[in-house]
Amino acid sequence: MKLSGDVTIQVPRKKVWDFMTDPNQIGQCVPGVEKIETIEEMKRYHGVVSVGLGSVKARFSGEVEIVELDEPNHAKLKAHGTATGSAADAVSELSLSDGPDGSTLVHWTADINVSGQLASLVSRLMVPVSQKLAAVFYDEVRKRIETVDTQA
Repeated sequence: MKLSGDVTIQVPRKKVWDFMTDPNQIGQCVPGVEKIETIEEMKRYHGVVSVGLGSVKARFSGEVEIVELDEPNHAKLKAHGTATGSAADAVSELSLSDGPDGSTLVHWTADINVSGQLASLVSRLMVPVSQKLAAVFYDEVRKRIETVDTQA
């Protein structure tokens, strides 16, 4: 399943980059994150995320690897996680560019593959739920960055 979107954040690109590459900040924005541990700074992380798809709940444990970093323009990461009877793989990319009036334009893509029991039970819910979770995530990111910037 492929997802993508664009978000405008009303702060300079460097501030967005710093936030988006901080796993502790990002972890507070991802719905269902239970924990994030650093394995190798700016390279590999371990995490646990609980996801609900309709009446089916899954708790994924896995790793995220940052495979490309071009500060403050582009990042690419790969993730692999497992839950009871299921697995998920994702490749996500983030591109930042300068917007009008000192804002930052964020373009993101995610290519997600879920297999196993979860995929067979709730395949028709995956795209709309994933789109909703992505919207919640980027709304939270925008709110937190813009709030921090106005308090600075």
